Formats: sequence, structure tokens, C-alpha cells
Amino acid sequence: MATTADLRNGLVIHFNHDLFQVIEFQHVKPGKGNAFVRTKLKSLTSGKVLDNTFSSGAGITPVRVERHKFQFLYKDEVGYNFMNSETFDQVLIDEKLVTAADLMKEGQEVEILINTETEAPLTCELPPFVELTVTYSEPGLKGDTANSPKKAIEVETGARIMVPLFIDEGEKIKVDTRTYEYVERVKS
Repeated sequence: MATTADLRNGLVIHFNHDLFQVIEFQHVKPGKGNAFVRTKLKSLTSGKVLDNTFSSGAGITPVRVERHKFQFLYKDEVGYNFMNSETFDQVLIDEKLVTAADLMKEGQEVEILINTETEAPLTCELPPFVELTVTYSEPGLKGDTANSPKKAIEVETGARIMVPLFIDEGEKIKVDTRTYEYVERVKS
């Protein structure tokens, strides 16, 4: 049994008959009253994020998880299929467990969080940045440069992203998988 002093970002805990990952936490010590810990928890089964407050020193039940590198193979009607890069075992993951799935292309390296007690996959996370090729881009309007304008483009995976006007079809761009924001052009 651990306490709220052991909380850290990324920790998986058992709470309210479900598994939650700590996204964010803040230890608050008000001038009057007892200290407490404000947390943002993401359910690993439903994907919902909830705010919760623990009193300082309250007991929490951490769950032992391991991160493994997998390679995305393909998507079918059941879910997403991945292959372990070390053992070549294949695993099928439900669509709701994959974050930023529309930015994932075949052969993409991902990290899958696995519960060590049940050997069940919990989540699939893409690297922070991915490089994708622009497949469709509307032409930017010449002279429309006030307030750093952006236009919608489509990348090879089908995702739509807002980019600066100078990005054209066929270019490779770097995209932040957490925010779906354009980062930079990729030099070939």
C-alpha cells in the first residue's frame, strides 16, 4: 500500500473499481486546514478523465505495469494489431485503448502499457512526434498573412491538421501526437 506522497505522473493506480493513470497532480497546503492532493486521473478502460482530491497521506493502491515497444501492423474490424519488437508476439488492441490512432501509420513504433498481473494491454501510446506526408492541401491565399493564418491539410493516415499556409502536398511534416499541432517541416 502506498500513500499520496508516492503519486507521480504516469503512475497507474486502482481506484473506484477501475484502473486510472495519473495525468497530473498537485500537492496543496492551504493556510488553514489539512493538506490535500489534487489529481487528474485518466481511466484506462473508458478513457475518461476525472478530477479527484485525496487527503494528504491517504492510501492508494498502485498497479505494476510495464512498457513494451510494439510495431503497428494493421487495423481490421476487431481493432489494431501490433507485434512485439523483441519476441515477435502479436497482440490485438481495442480501438478505444489507442491514443491518437489517426496519426498512426503501418510500421509505426509505439509503446504499449501492459498490466503485469493479468498480462492485459492497458493503453497504446505513440511517440510524442511523428513524421507524416501531406496528401491533400488547399492552396493558401496570397496576401492573407495577418495573424499567422493556418489552413487544413490531410496527411497520409487520413488525419486533418492545421498548418501554416506555405505547406504543400507531398511535403513531410512533424506533428505533435498529444496536441495534433504542426511542429515543423522535415528536411529530406
